[in-house]
Amino acid sequence: MTVVGILAGILILTPFVALIVGVDLSRLPELLGTASALDALSLSLRTALAATGICLVLGVPLALALTRLDFPGRSVARSLVLLPLVVPPVVGGIALTEAFGRRGLIGEHLHVLGIDIAFTTAAVVMAQVFVSLPFLVVTLESALLTRGEAHERTALSLGASGMRTFLTVTLPLLLPGLVSGVVLTFARALGEFGATITFAGSLQGTTRTLPLQVYLERQTDPDAAVALSLVLVLVALVVITLAYGRRSSRTQRSVHG
Repeated sequence: MTVVGILAGILILTPFVALIVGVDLSRLPELLGTASALDALSLSLRTALAATGICLVLGVPLALALTRLDFPGRSVARSLVLLPLVVPPVVGGIALTEAFGRRGLIGEHLHVLGIDIAFTTAAVVMAQVFVSLPFLVVTLESALLTRGEAHERTALSLGASGMRTFLTVTLPLLLPGLVSGVVLTFARALGEFGATITFAGSLQGTTRTLPLQVYLERQTDPDAAVALSLVLVLVALVVITLAYGRRSSRTQRSVHG
């Protein structure tokens, strides 16, 4: 088992090591300091944060409904929520275009009102929400099912309101899972490519996120593509390390305390 685990670790780490080795350090400031690279990085961070916030607002009630409420068609609803996990992102982008594009099911009515979503920054955020929301819901569902409902039922039996029970009992118990879900959601939104380029296009400063910039640079300047890829990896690594590092510290304190 140890040997298999080591092999799995090597399989995961080797491409990232190769990425680091492949970076031309002498050109790094030049490659990362271009206007297009800075615009793409800024847009990626802003849209990923916005998408994560929207997923948080939508995902928590959705996960609670799927785990705490018993209603007809719950299994179907869960399947639909998880659908973006299994369909190719480009298919998600096409579906978003058919729904919210200028000639889409909803988009054509919005266009009459002077509202166009496709090929705007809002389209980037929508694409990121579409592909990353299931990660938050799945993580929260797992945490809710693991914790059970005993604590909430006790609080309700003692006269606490539903909102007070959620804020003082459910949310604190859910916090570790919530942190994990937010981290996964942000990382997925940050790395989104297929749905974004299909639904939002690639307009510098408006819809061209860092993954799209990497793809374009790959065609013209492979060194720049490697450097930008390293930036994406480092940003994701920092986010995950901060979140999971704090979570591990809390776990150790609770064990030793």
